Amino acid sequence: MPKWTPAPGTLATYVGRTKAQTRNVIVIAEAVAGRMIVEAIGKKGANVRLTVKRDSLREPQPDLFG
Repeated sequence: MPKWTPAPGTLATYVGRTKAQTRNVIVIAEAVAGRMIVEAIGKKGANVRLTVKRDSLREPQPDLFG
C-alpha cells in the first residue's frame, strides 16, 4: 500500500508523542526536510500554525464526521 502524502488544504490527523497531542489539523504547505506546516486550534481557541514531521500525519478515518 503506498504511503499517504497530504496535499495543502487537506484535513489530516496529527499523531503526537502522547494521545493528548493527537489532533485534527489542516495542511497548509510543505516545508523542508520532510516536514509540513499545519494549522490547528490552540489551547486558547485561536488558530495556530505548527511545523510537524510528515510521518506524524495520518489520513482521517472515514467515520470522523459520520
